[in-house]
Amino acid sequence: MVIWLILIANWPCFRGPEASGVADGEKLPTSWDLESGSNIAWKMPIEGLAHASPIVWGEQIIVATAVSSQGRAYLKHGLYGSGDADSDRSKHQWLLLSFNLQNGEPLWRRVITEGEPIDKRHIKATYANSTPATDGLHVVVLFGSQGLFCTDMQGTLIWKKDLGRMDMGAYDAPTYEWGPASSPIIFKDMVIVQCDTQAEDFIAAFDVNTGRELWRTARDELPSWGTPNVFSHANQPELVANGSNFIMGYDPTTGKELWRLGGSSQITAPTPVFNKSLIIVTSGRRPEKPIFALRPGARGDLTLTETRPTNDYVAWHEQGSGPYMPTPLIYGEYLYCLQNQGILDCYAIETGERLYRTRLQHGGGGFSASPVASDNHLYLSGEDGDVFVVKAGAEYEWLSVQSLGEVIMATPAIAKNTLIIRGRDHLFAIRASE
Repeated sequence: MVIWLILIANWPCFRGPEASGVADGEKLPTSWDLESGSNIAWKMPIEGLAHASPIVWGEQIIVATAVSSQGRAYLKHGLYGSGDADSDRSKHQWLLLSFNLQNGEPLWRRVITEGEPIDKRHIKATYANSTPATDGLHVVVLFGSQGLFCTDMQGTLIWKKDLGRMDMGAYDAPTYEWGPASSPIIFKDMVIVQCDTQAEDFIAAFDVNTGRELWRTARDELPSWGTPNVFSHANQPELVANGSNFIMGYDPTTGKELWRLGGSSQITAPTPVFNKSLIIVTSGRRPEKPIFALRPGARGDLTLTETRPTNDYVAWHEQGSGPYMPTPLIYGEYLYCLQNQGILDCYAIETGERLYRTRLQHGGGGFSASPVASDNHLYLSGEDGDVFVVKAGAEYEWLSVQSLGEVIMATPAIAKNTLIIRGRDHLFAIRASE
């Protein structure tokens, strides 16, 4: 088995650099024990409610959260189909919090904005679903309809932008309000955001230093929740945005559309990911549930039809197997797709051959966090608070399951020999004991 060695000092955005979810050479433990403290470097309480993932730059961990004036916010995790919104529209504070990576000591706490939420949220969502992003000088965070904000590395506000109302819910029940989840990314000196709502849809770029709008491209989409990503392993970088009507590729410097691909689900949440030769885009709403493996460099409409079932830029595709919430993981020669109900599929990424399918024996809550990987191990965080450790490779090999004792919805971060997991009420740092 060939594993590309990916050494990462920082974890600056959702799923780390290029949303890969991979950091090798970190020597993470594959087991730990909360009660004895074995391989638990520290555990710190975290206020508010949020699904935003931790990000890491240097010795700082930065997280976003939303704090209700009514106290502990309600959250219903698990596998269920209700579209209900939470009733709490009381005054909230939206915060950025910073912790020391080595010992968990709180470094700073900043109120970024406050007021009554403009929109409702799903009872399984929060008012801070989007993960911040940093370039080591700036931290950008999107708090939905409350706005897009940029601070320095100490949480001092530099600029803010009102992006309008992000009314997002079911495509077939527009009165539902589920709340946004797409996270901002930083590419070169640009902050890029994808906003697909019940009304206006667009993807836009802003100057990271000033907040000046650089370009904005209209989209005709259903509400979506995936984070855009930039494939930069070519002469022409491609900004890839998941969507229900069309998956699209753009020129990230101008916002000009390069290509589009129809045939996705009517609800899209996973983020596009890639290796050096293929771009993987998935979604998990029935009946389509597609997995598309795309070659870079495409132009025009790539949509497959009965009269055109293949083309030069769709390397392979699979129907009925795409994940609903978790973003896929590319690790070495393999593509791993984790579905909400705990089905884990492994594919040969170059051919699309499914190498195995297994069901993780979870406690019933399912999976929303995306898989991450390090040193030939996959870490799969379940909503019930259990983290499944699986050996990477063409054959399924379960290694262990570790409990953290509280709901886990956010995708973990990996940096400096530490696995950082955000639970419902605490931030956990997991590191091999010396």
